[in-house]
Amino acid sequence: MDDADPLIALADPARWRLVRLLAERPRPVGVLAQLAEARQPQTTKHLQTLERAGIVTSQRSGQRRVYALRSGPLRELAAALGRLADTADRQGGSRETYDRYGLSLASERRAAEGPGWADERSFRFHRSLAGDPVAVWRHLTETALLAHWWTPDDLRVSDLVFEARPGGHIALEYRDVEDTGSTGDAGGAGDAGGAGDAEGLGDSVSSGESGSSDPVVGRGDGVVDVARPGERLAYRLSPRLPEGGAAFTAHVDFLLRPTDTGTDLDVHYLIADSTVESADFVAGIEIGFGQCLDKLATALDAAHDTSLDATRPSARTEGKQVQP
Repeated sequence: MDDADPLIALADPARWRLVRLLAERPRPVGVLAQLAEARQPQTTKHLQTLERAGIVTSQRSGQRRVYALRSGPLRELAAALGRLADTADRQGGSRETYDRYGLSLASERRAAEGPGWADERSFRFHRSLAGDPVAVWRHLTETALLAHWWTPDDLRVSDLVFEARPGGHIALEYRDVEDTGSTGDAGGAGDAGGAGDAEGLGDSVSSGESGSSDPVVGRGDGVVDVARPGERLAYRLSPRLPEGGAAFTAHVDFLLRPTDTGTDLDVHYLIADSTVESADFVAGIEIGFGQCLDKLATALDAAHDTSLDATRPSARTEGKQVQP
């Protein structure tokens, strides 16, 4: 521990008491020890720590050593703490999501009184997406693309199987987005090892994290019910509880409609077979799945922009006539 750090130096209650006394006026060690009701050797040691941290200064006056508080470091520390508070109070972002989830969590836990408590609960989502239905379908079903958006903002896909055919298997595993224990990137691994099937069937992706000690945040598995390329995708997916049982079954239905500017995507998310323990999952559906679809929209925007750049004439060739 570095006691030259002002924050560490001030963390000790005895030193904080001395700082408060010195804020009133400079005082000698003996007087400070008396007012703090502490032994003088220990008081001297605390004052030396505060001086190393730059919080106090001292000078000898005859037989006494008098200490005084330096206000500058305290103001700098207060400003730094204020900036941290301002960052935490910013509108939007992860803190607002955290607070929204906390409110939803409390409500859903109160409502979860018995099995089936959330059955027939449904959520509807709509996004207007760049890219035609073929491009959107690829992002919905090809694991190398799916892995980049199919989790909320604070998570990432670490293992994924998605067989885009009726009866096809789905398996999903995810970790914290800042989990640094991985040995590979899910999307990159999928590009290398999961795209062997031209139809996208049996496609899988893994981050190659065998041996990683970092915990898996969650798992889910399910089955594809409908797969009409460019039109409709429907599947059932069950998030897993820590002991392995299903929390509930999500019936998720994607409808794609071409538009002049891209594709309109409508999603219906229906809950069935809900357990009491599913409350924590249900509380995050509206926020988390909404974040997933926002990431899908961002990915398609980027792919669309790249496609436009590839077809746009370069400055070198634009305006030149082709010679017969």
